[in-house]
Amino acid sequence: MEQNTFDASTFADNPEPRCACALILDVSGSMTGEKIRELNSGLLTLRDELMTDSLAQKRVELSIVTFGPVHVELPFTGAEFFTPPTLTPQGDTPMGAALAKGVELVAARKQEYRGAGIKYFRPWIFLITDGEPTDEGSEVWNRALQEIQRGESSKSFAFFAIGVEGADMGKLNSICPGKRALNLKGLAFRELFRWLSSSLKGVSQSQPGTEVKLESPAGWGSV
Repeated sequence: MEQNTFDASTFADNPEPRCACALILDVSGSMTGEKIRELNSGLLTLRDELMTDSLAQKRVELSIVTFGPVHVELPFTGAEFFTPPTLTPQGDTPMGAALAKGVELVAARKQEYRGAGIKYFRPWIFLITDGEPTDEGSEVWNRALQEIQRGESSKSFAFFAIGVEGADMGKLNSICPGKRALNLKGLAFRELFRWLSSSLKGVSQSQPGTEVKLESPAGWGSV
């Protein structure tokens, strides 16, 4: 049984608006070696950077979904309590199923916010992969693509895709509605997660419903 992320006492103790970010991380066999080591280091950097901002600690929430197989490594957790797991490579690349799970988690968390009367910013879904989907063409893949397209167009969430060396960028671009996927420069995971932390801190310091201009990803990514 999957862990239920809802805890009414959390919202009672901290009624700040929430900025949710679901990390969908490829840990398939091709991530073995330096890739997975740098990804783990990047997650620690994300934690450390968020801990420097007291408002972000109260407002930013993170979840981690890994694939393959698809597993919720961490349900939505406030930045002040965010402790990244040490990821290990295994399995194939069921990207569609992982994306579907990420959309599901975001939708459920938004429902929890509404139920508790908590305001929230537009959530982020952040995909990082070095491969191509092994479930392409399946029902779950097609449904995930439709949900990503629908969620982006309705502004239910913002979707970002990052391709590590070896990723099928054409495939990633096809699932990024209205934008292009970004190529990670080398294994610059720490720079990527510093950018993500800075972006989430910027969003958390604004008001829900406002658009925040993001910093350029030029330091770690390219189209």
